[in-house]
Amino acid sequence: MHTILIIGTGKSSTFLIEYLANTAMEKNRKIILADQNIEHIYQKYKDDQGVLVKKIDLDNNESRRSLIQKADIVVSMLPAFLHPIIAKDCLSFSKHFFTASYESADLRKMADEIKEKNLLFLNECGLDPGLDHMSAMKIIHKEINDGNEILSFKSYTGGVLAPESEDNPWKYKFTWNPRNVVLAGQGVSRFIRNGQYKYVPYHMLFRRIENIHFENVGSFEGYPNRDSLSYRSIYGLKEVPTMLRGTLRRAGFCQSWDVFVQLGITDDSFEMNLPDHYSKRMFLNAFLPYHTENDVEIKLVELLPWVNDEILKKIEWLGLFSEEELPQKKGSPAAILQVILEEKWELKASDKDMIVMQHLFEIKTNQGIKSVISSLVCKGENQTKTAMAKTVGLPLAMAIDLFLEGKIEAKGLQLPITPEIYEPILDLLEKENIKFTESSTLKND
Repeated sequence: MHTILIIGTGKSSTFLIEYLANTAMEKNRKIILADQNIEHIYQKYKDDQGVLVKKIDLDNNESRRSLIQKADIVVSMLPAFLHPIIAKDCLSFSKHFFTASYESADLRKMADEIKEKNLLFLNECGLDPGLDHMSAMKIIHKEINDGNEILSFKSYTGGVLAPESEDNPWKYKFTWNPRNVVLAGQGVSRFIRNGQYKYVPYHMLFRRIENIHFENVGSFEGYPNRDSLSYRSIYGLKEVPTMLRGTLRRAGFCQSWDVFVQLGITDDSFEMNLPDHYSKRMFLNAFLPYHTENDVEIKLVELLPWVNDEILKKIEWLGLFSEEELPQKKGSPAAILQVILEEKWELKASDKDMIVMQHLFEIKTNQGIKSVISSLVCKGENQTKTAMAKTVGLPLAMAIDLFLEGKIEAKGLQLPITPEIYEPILDLLEKENIKFTESSTLKND
């Protein structure tokens, strides 16, 4: 019997757990679900044969390690900064380790020992990162095997709302970690375009956008992710003249969000401690110049002349022009903004989210330059069974299942960029209606 330990059972774990639990008895497996708060999962899984629910204290070495010792495979669905702690335990007890998160520098330091112990530590096997790698590598490997040359590769992914749930001016609600949304893009984004290195500092990020269109669900705007350059090596495209990975939002979102960036309201580097009487309007005004007569709206437009009526309506809808009491008085500007947004951007029970992903290739062939567009649109079912949870959880669950069945034999520190890993996962995802549509056009010389 194989034992799978899943640490972290939040929203993004829903489909991961269900996929593995559905065949646990049939495949002679035991699944342990471990979380610091088990109330939200205990009632759902306590009667299921093959599934155990355990409380875990991550700060208690004995508690944490005793659970890890019982497993053959450990899946960390915790916040990314906690992965190295779990990974070190897995290395100590020779347990395989799977995550949907980015491969960190701490994990890379363990690479030699992971290989020596003949373990598989698979990272970046969710949505983005994960499904983006797998779907892109399928095209890249095919084109290279056909003797073609990749001239340009751009890839965009977004967790957004399905059109039928776009019921606010922002056309956006939280479908994943709110803190990550508020802090998205901080730092410097870097990519290469037509052989020229490009660097976009945070204060310019939401002005450097590209329009991306999907059949049936409309247009979006994409802005660059923080590091696209490292993926030239990862994807085997070290000399590619153009490489850009980015994030998608509905058209109009970026310019409006840029107001908060320019004012400094997304800053997480210092703490505010505001008086009890502070309102949302006063919070916004704290980031505007002092004038004895001008009101907040006028001062905002004077400071940022590009702010138009559409942007003002979005800010007004968030309540930032109102005298409503500020829900949190202490914390960084980003933390206070997050609390305001969590109330306004919360998914309703009937809301459907949507994942949109698009790869854009320019490829040199013997017949001319070929443009390839590969697109994915996946809609969620409701507030709980989201497209985000589905596209994060299923690739990881499928990788675990395939590994336990001996259909993935890879060992060491790995990403899902080899055919052995991505081909069977993509095939299985198609059966779950997670499927890319591809179009190509040829421009003759």
